[in-house]
Amino acid sequence: MARRLDILGHRGARALFPENTLEGFLAAAALGLTAFELDVCLTADGVLVVTHDMALNPDIVRDASGNWLQGCGPTVHSMTYADLRRLDVGRLRPGSQTAAAFPDQQPHDFARIPTLAAVLAAIPNAQFTIEVKTHPAHPEWTPSAGALADATLAVIDHAGAAERITVEAFDWRVQRHIRPRRPHIRLAWLTSAETVRDAALWWDGATAASVPAAVAAEGGPVWTPGFETLTEADVQEAHALGLSVLPWTVNQPADMRRLIAWGVDGLISDRPDLALIL
Repeated sequence: MARRLDILGHRGARALFPENTLEGFLAAAALGLTAFELDVCLTADGVLVVTHDMALNPDIVRDASGNWLQGCGPTVHSMTYADLRRLDVGRLRPGSQTAAAFPDQQPHDFARIPTLAAVLAAIPNAQFTIEVKTHPAHPEWTPSAGALADATLAVIDHAGAAERITVEAFDWRVQRHIRPRRPHIRLAWLTSAETVRDAALWWDGATAASVPAAVAAEGGPVWTPGFETLTEADVQEAHALGLSVLPWTVNQPADMRRLIAWGVDGLISDRPDLALIL
């Protein structure tokens, strides 16, 4: 029997469709995708919304008149949900680095930043890995890790979606807050070269002989590393410790094949359409 490989569309499938939008998630689902990775932030009036950037990104944001945002915008947490609903996030800014990175993205003008509740309801049978966005060096950008975790749990509980959810964060205070409160919620532990380098900050003082050992010490069960620095030995160590390995963000077929050969348990990708046919 073939080994199961989980393919998650990153922010829906942002190389193909506007990221973290209902239109993007639905279009990716139409390709046959059944699992997604997305990001959440909390507005000033307490609405949990699906957006990657803690502050508005000028590469993807236009105002109600269609004008591109000039420079980095205000934080999501400083704006009301009504404020956010006026913004258009359905097209990449021409000439931007993001547009250059994703030349095949199909625009969908007037796409809005959705709520997490709306996304969970729109694709009721899909699996979702939800990244809770904080930055421990900049507590002024977001509510506390605990407050954001609680807001995320409230939406999950209201939707009755716990069985199809994994919660992840680079800021490990999020997962530590969730585990004793909702031990049945599946947790993943995000890492990057930066957060490993600054582990004392991002892991809130945790230390270990290796990154897989650190994740295992937290109880796992999923490690979500940046794929660029992942090694085959890391995958083997993680599996020996009982962890699943779900690297991000893997967009090139050659990298996908290499990681699959190493035995990873899934891939998070901006091009899940390519991963689905490997």
